[in-house]
Parts: sequence; C-alpha cells; structure tokens
Amino acid sequence: MPAKDFILDPSGFVFDPPLVGIEAIRELIPQRGAMEQLTGIIHDDPEAGIVAGFKDLTDEEFWVPGHMPGMPLMPGVMMCEAAAQICSYFVMAHDLLGCEMLGFGGLDEVRFRGAVRPGDRFVVVAQKTQVRRGAMIRCRFQCFVGEALVCEGQLRGIPIPVEALRAASG
Repeated sequence: MPAKDFILDPSGFVFDPPLVGIEAIRELIPQRGAMEQLTGIIHDDPEAGIVAGFKDLTDEEFWVPGHMPGMPLMPGVMMCEAAAQICSYFVMAHDLLGCEMLGFGGLDEVRFRGAVRPGDRFVVVAQKTQVRRGAMIRCRFQCFVGEALVCEGQLRGIPIPVEALRAASG
C-alpha cells in the first residue's frame, strides 16, 4: 500500500514512552484480562480524529495454544476487536457520543493482509469518518506489525444501553 494511503505512516511510530498507559486505558474502556487488546496509546489527535495504540503479543495470549497449534497466528477477529477497542478509547476519551459505554455496531470491507504472531508489536491506527452524537461513530482502521499493513477495514460503534442492561440483570 502506498504510504499516502496510510492513516499514519508506520515508520514514524514512537512507543517509548506511550502517551497513555494501560491503567489510563482501563479507566475508559471495560475490557479486562484476556480481552484487553491495548497496552498503550501512542497517538491521540482529536482535531484530526486519529488515534493509535499497540499491544505487545506474547506466548501467553489465550489464542496461542489453539490458533494454530505449532504455528500460532493472531485470529482476525482479535485484530478487529483491537480496532474496536482503540475506537472505543478515542470516543470515551473525547466524549464523542455522550455515552457510558461503546459497543460494536458492525464491520465493513475488512481485509487481512499479513500474519501476526506472538512476539510481534501489534499497532492499530483509527480515524473517525462520521459521528452522530448519541447514535454512532464510523472509523476506518489499519493494523501494522513493523511497517507492514496486516489488517484494515471500517467499523461502526454504537452506544450500549448500560442502564437498561443493569436493570435487566439486577
């Protein structure tokens, strides 16, 4: 992919120190344990609507033993989950939708372009393309290992009716 098509040029990523660490990410998004797909935010530009974060993958990822035995590959669904989490972080950090929690609303035009393995630093970049406060956000995303594009697509995030869910389970 020509560099002009990148949301951010991966050759310019700076990881140390991250702008935001795991504890601050946890203050804004609810995923914990095996479902946490971000460990740091390295770019956050609300005016341009662009955010980037990363996760350093280890042999301890829950998917390593089963996907695929002897040749572990990060499942595509987890790449998409990481993209959803970076978008959720961005929405919550900048109160774009006025909601307590953001959920997956859909995926479009997702393409997997390379393998992601334990030991890789997996980077996700997202750019908002449309926001309707209180209703939804659309973002395009790109995922990288080094300077290689490994996944890209578009996603929608929608407010989760947290109060209604709490009332139904309480």
